[in-house]
Amino acid sequence: MKKWFVLMVLFGLVLTGCAGSSNKNGYTSISQEKAIEMMKSLKDYRIVDVRREEEFREGHIEGAILVPNESIQNEAPKELPRKDQPIFVYCRSGNRSRQAAKKLVALGYTKVYEMGGIGTWPGKIVR
Repeated sequence: MKKWFVLMVLFGLVLTGCAGSSNKNGYTSISQEKAIEMMKSLKDYRIVDVRREEEFREGHIEGAILVPNESIQNEAPKELPRKDQPIFVYCRSGNRSRQAAKKLVALGYTKVYEMGGIGTWPGKIVR
């Protein structure tokens, strides 16, 4: 009986770890591989680059729109009119994407996925 309990607890922990980590800030941190997998199954989502415009011009994820972290303040960004749409947020290293994800959740966005920095993106980069 104890063995089954331990196995069930371990199985639950493994499942939770695979899903990404939702935190007290309301957004979900996911791996870039998980983001790609989710994007393949979704039809309507946004990829948001929160770096500065000059960084965006140097190269960005295919299909991404630019919404600089500094521009996300007290009002919902006009580039993101639907608060229920899945939003995948990234930056250069992961710091600004976490800040932006937290701000978007505070503005009422409900499906915010933070996926770190572009430096490790396994997909296509547009230059």
